[in-house]
Amino acid sequence: MRQPRALLAVTTVAFVLGILLVMQLRAQNGAGGLEQLSAADLTVLIANLNDRNGLLRAEVAGLEADLRGLEATGASGEGNLGRLRSDLTRLRLWSGLEAIEGRGVRVEVVGPITADAVNDLLDELRLAGAEAIAIEDVRVVAGTIVAGQPTELVVDGSRLGPAFEITAIGSPPALQAILDRSGGIVSRIAVGQPDVFVEIILSETPLQLPATRRDLIPDGATPRI
Repeated sequence: MRQPRALLAVTTVAFVLGILLVMQLRAQNGAGGLEQLSAADLTVLIANLNDRNGLLRAEVAGLEADLRGLEATGASGEGNLGRLRSDLTRLRLWSGLEAIEGRGVRVEVVGPITADAVNDLLDELRLAGAEAIAIEDVRVVAGTIVAGQPTELVVDGSRLGPAFEITAIGSPPALQAILDRSGGIVSRIAVGQPDVFVEIILSETPLQLPATRRDLIPDGATPRI
């Protein structure tokens, strides 16, 4: 609101200056004008005009300075607002509130894997720096746990069949390296659950993970305003 007022004030002052200038020229050129005034009167008139012009110029300069300050503040505010929006977007993506797209890996799981093994896979992906994870069409967020018996696993109310896929967005080499490392989770599954097949595939195209369907506000929590 202040910036339009400042522009209006500058315009008004410029208009007044123009009127004074026109009046001054008419006073100089009009019949029966300045030539009828004494030298003392002319001196006073010129002094008054100079004083008024000086005050008006000072007012214009002050308003222009205020306007520049408002414009600079507005630009700074827009920059801060843009950064806040960017931070909020990253937070929403990281927390699972927004769908996300990016490079990463796909982990195909086939066979009667245990819930503990799937949760270990998720933990290993987080440890490797995964920015977002999903199991089939369920976004993995804080508190997501796979439960149930082999071939009857459930994640956030969705049943997983005997074959399912985990997708993770992050550095593909880093994600693959931690899963495939000697003594890592894939090796332990191969030894402890020989009927389970786990394959890690580096995605050639960006992966698309959905937003979570969960209410992320804890039970009993009340947002403070």
